[in-house]
Amino acid sequence: MVDDDKDGHVASVYKNDNAQREVRSWCVRRIADWGIPHVRSEVMTSAGVTGVVTTGPEPRDGEPSVVLLPGTNMNAALCLPLVEMLARDRRVVILDLPGQPGLSVGRRPHIRRRMAWYGNWLSEALTRAVPGPAVVVGHSLGGAVALASDAPRIVGRVVLAGAGITRLRVPVPLLAATVPWLLLPSVARSATLLRRMAAPGRGELPDHLSAWMHLVARHCRTSLAPPPLPSSLLEQRRTVPTLVVAGRFDPFLPPGVLGPAARRRLGAEFRVIEGAGHLLLDQAPVEVSAVVEEFCAGLGE
Repeated sequence: MVDDDKDGHVASVYKNDNAQREVRSWCVRRIADWGIPHVRSEVMTSAGVTGVVTTGPEPRDGEPSVVLLPGTNMNAALCLPLVEMLARDRRVVILDLPGQPGLSVGRRPHIRRRMAWYGNWLSEALTRAVPGPAVVVGHSLGGAVALASDAPRIVGRVVLAGAGITRLRVPVPLLAATVPWLLLPSVARSATLLRRMAAPGRGELPDHLSAWMHLVARHCRTSLAPPPLPSSLLEQRRTVPTLVVAGRFDPFLPPGVLGPAARRRLGAEFRVIEGAGHLLLDQAPVEVSAVVEEFCAGLGE
């Protein structure tokens, strides 16, 4: 158990100050090398500093910006291929989650209050970083955060392999790959873990992803997925259109589990992306981009 600090937060996601510098430098370099015009900035919230990456054209006639919330252990620097596609026609804003490795504050919320804390953080971050309406696209933990916020400027949500709707499963082969990744980090063990999360037969995952997960295992304290959000909260979210998306081979949230839960608890539409697992942003950026664009276009009809 990690002790709370005097402000009611638990220890940082980083193991020490040098670890934070290493992770931040990796992210800054990767974003700086991105060949797409963008702005990297920061906004201050009650949670602390939030890292922001903005790209794409200015919204036209009140159309929503797409706000991307990465999942556990991920951040803007890992989402660039997907964002490049989304930004061809829309303003895209990536917000790094506080308490996750990246360019936001590393301090974590108390585990018993974390989803309310994250919901409040997102409402503040949207006010400071996103003028006008927003379609929030959240992956994994980011999906739960998208659902936790009742910010009035959210006009739609796309929840990709999203936590918070039903309890995640952890199959034995995935657990067997996680333990050595944490205890004896290496690029090879990171690649093995990632393959357990991905769909079979779709080729190798990008090299930078294994290098990143090796960095995370060496320098960070990884976090558990949140439990399902309260039914009363999800009931309130029915007032805003929501699409829930699963990869056909997601080991944590298989479609046969996530789909019925999304319809029952959230009244949401549900889609399955074939040939993808939990790593939707990495294995299926073309398909995810098309789903998000279709959803955004449908809001104006």
